[in-house]
Amino acid sequence: MVEAVLIDLFSLPANLQNNIQGLLHNILETIEKCSSIHALCVYVMCCRRQGSERKDEQEFLFPALRGFQSLNRRLEVICAQTTAAALYTIKQRLDEKDLSIIKVILPTIRRDLMKVYIDHLFTAVYQFEFEDLQVVSDCESLQISEPQHEGQTLPSQDVALIQSEIQMYLESLPSLKGELTILRSSLIPDDIFLHGFTTRTGGISYIPTLSSCNLFSSCKRRDPQVVVKENLRRLANAAGFNPDAFHRVKVDHANAVCIVGKTEPDNYDGIVTNQKGFTLAAPGADCIPVLFADPVRKACGAAHSGWKGTLLGVSMATVNAMVFEYGCNMKDILVVLGPSVGPCCYKLPHESAKEFHRIDPKCVRLFDSANPYIDIRRATRILLERGGILPKNIQDDSITDQNQNITFCTACHPDKFYSHFRDGTNFGTQIGFISIKD
Repeated sequence: MVEAVLIDLFSLPANLQNNIQGLLHNILETIEKCSSIHALCVYVMCCRRQGSERKDEQEFLFPALRGFQSLNRRLEVICAQTTAAALYTIKQRLDEKDLSIIKVILPTIRRDLMKVYIDHLFTAVYQFEFEDLQVVSDCESLQISEPQHEGQTLPSQDVALIQSEIQMYLESLPSLKGELTILRSSLIPDDIFLHGFTTRTGGISYIPTLSSCNLFSSCKRRDPQVVVKENLRRLANAAGFNPDAFHRVKVDHANAVCIVGKTEPDNYDGIVTNQKGFTLAAPGADCIPVLFADPVRKACGAAHSGWKGTLLGVSMATVNAMVFEYGCNMKDILVVLGPSVGPCCYKLPHESAKEFHRIDPKCVRLFDSANPYIDIRRATRILLERGGILPKNIQDDSITDQNQNITFCTACHPDKFYSHFRDGTNFGTQIGFISIKD
């Protein structure tokens, strides 16, 4: 069932621009007769005239809205200088109301163009259907009908122009929730490595559970890839790395490791390199982003360690890859555990808790309960130490000087971090990243 209607009047033929009030009135009248429009939200998208204010545009279109009292509280006119700006503003309105099924009524010549904008600014969470607004220019009339032809692929140069317009608009947006903040470890030498762990501030993601520096997009979330790319661009500028040489693990909650420069596995939770200029990253939104650095051999790595990956030994698999590929010595490798869910908050079913209890009973709290509390950080440290990493070369929340602690509980700090455990399925993601300086 359609939840919202978008009427695209952004680019009408020139001879109809002066009759936009009549056009809008006729469209609303037609829709109202054809559907139960009173139950829907309606958004009218139009071009803001150069030098005009939004209020002026609203007043200009107001006569066309008369007679539609049932729509007054559900109808909004969105005027902007670009299609990207108008459509992204409408996306914000849809997200505020948690609406996902949208009917788009637009001139036939705009349909293929609009689909490109939608593909970039929306994810698979949303469903769109289209109706053609057929404009008959000689008599300045219109009719609404089902699409008359299959969509055609736009020329690549047109797609590139749309991408550029979207990028420029997103770059112009202000940062939300404060300045971009990066947490850094004193264990990793900053004269050799560039590294850090992100927090949730300083990006442009506006959905509450994703706001604001979300760094992961999926078909199940409302943050599109272009927004995540803009957040990453801002992070790269602040941190000083090249976003075009950025390699994030392809999470599988297992223990495969990718060696930069060799054949890339389909999925992997660890990645290592000894090449300068490549920034390696691991996500975390309760799972641990783990960073690895060998200042002697000048090699580094990153790993994503959730409870499954921890039990499968993904951290030691990453260490072993550094030893095997680059001749690293265990005693030289430094390991830093980033923000992740702590034993104060994280529970697992008793059967899964047994596996952590076997590693060390101290990894489980209230073991006899149906859902014991689990310490995946302690388990990670124990497995690293058993594998040959020196205890002094591991930084986590157990360090003596808590002023140096960067392994905060993500679930306990909603102002600083995202948490899948706390926020549910539409959660944001922070990362740990590392590279070798030139």
